[in-house]
Amino acid sequence: MKTLENIYFIGIGGIGMSALARYFIADGKHVAGYDKTPSNVTDDLQGLGANIHFDDSVDCIKENYLDATKTLVVYTPAIPNEHRELNYFKTNGFRVLKRSEVLGLITKNTTCLAVSGTHGKTTTTSILGHLLKVCDVNMTAFLGGVSENYNSNLIQNGAEVSVVEADEFDRSFLTLSPDYACITSMDADHLDIYGEKSALEESFRDFINNITPNGKLFVKKGLPVKGWTYAVEEDADYKAVNVRIAEGTYVFDVVTPTQEIKDVTFGLPGRHNLSNALIALVMALEFGCDAFNLVKALASYKGVKRRFTYEIKTKKMVFIDDYAHHPEEINAVYQAVKEMYPEDKCVVVFQPHLFSRTRDFVDEFAKSLAQFDEVLLLDIYPARELPIKGVDAQWLLGKIENPNKKLILKSEIVSELKNSASKIILTLGAGDIGMEVNRIKKELSIAN
Repeated sequence: MKTLENIYFIGIGGIGMSALARYFIADGKHVAGYDKTPSNVTDDLQGLGANIHFDDSVDCIKENYLDATKTLVVYTPAIPNEHRELNYFKTNGFRVLKRSEVLGLITKNTTCLAVSGTHGKTTTTSILGHLLKVCDVNMTAFLGGVSENYNSNLIQNGAEVSVVEADEFDRSFLTLSPDYACITSMDADHLDIYGEKSALEESFRDFINNITPNGKLFVKKGLPVKGWTYAVEEDADYKAVNVRIAEGTYVFDVVTPTQEIKDVTFGLPGRHNLSNALIALVMALEFGCDAFNLVKALASYKGVKRRFTYEIKTKKMVFIDDYAHHPEEINAVYQAVKEMYPEDKCVVVFQPHLFSRTRDFVDEFAKSLAQFDEVLLLDIYPARELPIKGVDAQWLLGKIENPNKKLILKSEIVSELKNSASKIILTLGAGDIGMEVNRIKKELSIAN
């Protein structure tokens, strides 16, 4: 890795890929890549010096990246097998690695703190990275989202320690050998990869086996694996107790096997976020950070973009955007909204992500969405998939037991929201609905 001059990314605009690209740019490498479409992420990377194009053509690649002795090629599993550039590199003697393999190589000679789980990885990783940065730990954190504190998906303060998301998709997390690891959740997901929930759970057990011999594993209480347990207002090895809300902020105490930390504050709403904050604090504490400094650091944490992000917050209207794309994540957002705004009506705009996920969890999606006062449903975002016969948004809509539901186009979002009687507006999904947020925010702000 140290002798390589060039790093070429296929899918450079992905949130995980772009964090690696930022890392290599900071390390002085020449960085270039392909992505399907321009975005804020690719704009930022180009501003840092990366050479990026948007046509799948070897002719678009600069000559210096076509030297197999000096170039490492990194790709994401979301890239289709017929991708021309990817096949060129594979058949012409280049070293071609998945993003997860590169992350494994980077973290191999560091003290690695890994956050795994089907939900909560990005928020937990960003909290943990922020805590260690404020405590001046010599570390690099690779995030699956953009930190509000640093306006980046990479937090750098040195190279001795690494903080990473251990992603279960495509069994990517099996390339890691962490010293400290946590598992936030093990709900069924990515069944297009695993087939059955039991196979997903077995993959998590394989990940656990990769933890270093003297390493430490923390698991949310109730999960079907053994480790040090953590929980919010339940009996566990590490627990948040005496939870209350003061001026819109959580205040709680943390009890560990050896100490009690009083009056910890955390600003993100939702018990799921409180659980994420607890385990991030616990991992930093066990790593060796001072409790007093950690409490101050946690109080200054601002969040991750598209994770319960307030876009508008006035007396007349609250507009929140979130990445939630699984029924359990939608339930967590609903709980957070009702805890903060128990008397106000809420309209949700939801874009399903993947035909296979919609098929596998259609009844769960219908139940989670039905909780809201109004449901505006968009077509399914296909991402890496081809359509599945009989699986569409109309099918999901029919299963939602709520009279205030409607299938709409993205172009109709603003007009529908303007006609809504709900004070709380939510946009949810992992597809391109995030690209609509600025437009929605602008037009609703003008109207109000």
